[in-house]
Amino acid sequence: MNFKNIFDTYNWQEQKSSIYSKTSKDVEVALSLKKRTLEDFKALISPAAIPYIEQMATLSHELTTKRFGKTIQMYAPMYLSNECNNICTYCGFSLDNKVKRKTLTDEEILTEVAFIKSQGFNHILLVTGEANHTVHVPYFKHAIELIKSKFANISIEVQPLETAEYKELHEAGVYSVLIYQETYHKEVYKQYHPKGKKSNFDYRLETPDRVGLSGTHKIGLGVLLGLEDWRVDSFFCALHLDYLQKTYWQTKYSISFPRMRPAEGIIEPNVIVTDKELVQLLCAYRLLNEDVELSISTRESENLRNNIIPLGVTSMSAGSKTNPGGYAVELESLEQFEISDERNSETIANLIKSKGYEPVWKDWDNALI
Repeated sequence: MNFKNIFDTYNWQEQKSSIYSKTSKDVEVALSLKKRTLEDFKALISPAAIPYIEQMATLSHELTTKRFGKTIQMYAPMYLSNECNNICTYCGFSLDNKVKRKTLTDEEILTEVAFIKSQGFNHILLVTGEANHTVHVPYFKHAIELIKSKFANISIEVQPLETAEYKELHEAGVYSVLIYQETYHKEVYKQYHPKGKKSNFDYRLETPDRVGLSGTHKIGLGVLLGLEDWRVDSFFCALHLDYLQKTYWQTKYSISFPRMRPAEGIIEPNVIVTDKELVQLLCAYRLLNEDVELSISTRESENLRNNIIPLGVTSMSAGSKTNPGGYAVELESLEQFEISDERNSETIANLIKSKGYEPVWKDWDNALI
């Protein structure tokens, strides 16, 4: 059995009705519990929970401090390539955007790495488009070999791979794999992904199972907030997380909260997710799961990132570039999306300290294993 077997027993509309039928009583019960279920999570993300966000935030802060202390892990994304074979209506890398494509060479990778290291980062996230003919497992392994002596922790966000390929990359030095379903609304998924391998909903849905079977240390999940109803999508993501933790219990997990951002040739968001709703969602995840890592990227505004640190976040990026070579090699290459918070790592580290938290540049090293 894998997650698809469980997912197929659920209906989107039924779960939507269940979430929107939650009452203030359901929310109060969920807040009173020490251990919460997915039904409680539905209550906490429902419209009925909006008046309770301040109470949720207080509990989220307490749980996060108890489990993680007052620390925020710092990381930087490095885009290796903007080549992509998919058409995705929300992404600047989409194949139908007729713009210059770029994949970094060895020299360019090392130039980018030198800049990222100069900013203090010891955790790096390697990102590519999905172009199997150029950015494939041999390319990833070679890039990892080039840089692994420079970083304590390497994560990847690339196209879905097979279990054996994830094992190869894990053995090469990959600590974490991020794989987002984008939306769990299977009926409309094809509209957002009309062409390319990514249009195969089930193959993507089964990817975290393949990562789990590979023995990779951490799996990152998330949905693209703005495609469909964020409450329903987030319930299915929480369902996925719950299944994975029970099945691959030795693996760590993280949740990211990417909201749609402007990019070359993309559609407008189908649903607007407000800052208040994003805080509600983040706190709901913490109240559901004390152990899951929660990450906020530079997609979000300075104001939100200034104020969200005590509410349950455990990791943040800073000074990010979403185009290959964007740090030092080719500053104007095609970016995946526009970031919102452009402040550099030193500024964000000082912000974290000003909130009474410690910015953590290194909390894992492959030498430990």
